[in-house]
Amino acid sequence: MNSGAFEQGEAKASDAPAEAGAPRELPIVNRPLAPRSPRAALEPERVPLPTRRSKRARHPLVIAGNAVFMTLVLVTVAVAAALFFGKQRFDAPGPLAQDKVVNIPRNIGVRAIAELLEREGVIDQPWIFIGGVFVLKARGELKYGEYRFEKHASMARVVETMIEGRVVQHTFTVPEGLTSEQVVARLLADDALSGPIKEIPAEGTLLPDTYKFTLGTTREQLLRRMEQESSRVLREVWEHRSPDLPLRSPAELLTLASIVEKETGRPDERSRVAAVFINRLKRKMRLQSDPTIIYGLTRGKGSLGHPLTKSEMEQVTPYNTYLIDALPPGPIANPGRASLDAVANPARTKDLYFVADGAGGHLFAESYEQHLKNVAKLRSLEQKKDQPGREQLFAPPTPPPDPTAR
Repeated sequence: MNSGAFEQGEAKASDAPAEAGAPRELPIVNRPLAPRSPRAALEPERVPLPTRRSKRARHPLVIAGNAVFMTLVLVTVAVAAALFFGKQRFDAPGPLAQDKVVNIPRNIGVRAIAELLEREGVIDQPWIFIGGVFVLKARGELKYGEYRFEKHASMARVVETMIEGRVVQHTFTVPEGLTSEQVVARLLADDALSGPIKEIPAEGTLLPDTYKFTLGTTREQLLRRMEQESSRVLREVWEHRSPDLPLRSPAELLTLASIVEKETGRPDERSRVAAVFINRLKRKMRLQSDPTIIYGLTRGKGSLGHPLTKSEMEQVTPYNTYLIDALPPGPIANPGRASLDAVANPARTKDLYFVADGAGGHLFAESYEQHLKNVAKLRSLEQKKDQPGREQLFAPPTPPPDPTAR
């Protein structure tokens, strides 16, 4: 067999199909390795140069887009950092060394509020305050008024206080037994209230109580509240009155309650003093109450400044219950709820007289004889204290008048 045949047979043999499933063998190509000199072996291999950027990558729109993207990234990072820093400062304790009251006027903007708070020492970074207000979308929620900011209050706390409108609450107290003119004088002396008072309210129409109000409330507004409360309470008391009262209207109940209010300041005596006057009205007896005489003489402007004299007790006025029958024409003071309740539901006694006991209270009696004994006790106490007594007349069911003492 010649070499050509052998090569041909070898080629044919190699072209024969492989058995099914058997891996195909790749021909081995023997390439001679070129010998390298020692110098060439030490030289680094040559790396092909990078291809040039495409024209699309160098397009101005692409470059501009990349710049915008990077700018947005930088802005986002800066805003996030500013928000983080601002949030920390917004929630951090403020510079106030102690609680402070600040009045925020009407109709001023967020910037003006921030500047005011900075001047008052409540905050020390007004721009962070302004930013916090805008982030919280509270620009239109900040309420004017007088605020008490706590010691070291944070800007977040300051904004929360103003959003919720937790303004300072002032109080005005009307003690029981003051006349309307006296109440008006107190209102005019209170600097936290504003505005004039047009006229003095009717006697007995102002309910004694403690009233809360905010800075800027007018005196007329507070008077209207007192009148409304007085009407409400009087209606409630009248609806729950005892059915056998010798009183025809809420106005008469109010008048008698004002007399009880001026006669005693002791809570445990009100219903019993009221019972004395109710029993007298039932028996058609005159009330003979000193406070009614004083009111007739002063017209509610205050006290006489001295004990009642005999000539004053005999002076004719519409309020002198030593001379007139039944009730006077109207209240002599502004009674409190307790006195109204006492008249509406007086104690179930038969007492017709009472006299001072020398210790701030009163001694009560059903009969004129017992009353005279109580008067004697009072005079004895006054003599021991070297204090001259004062005579007062209490008419018995039948004439002549009986002397009594206070």
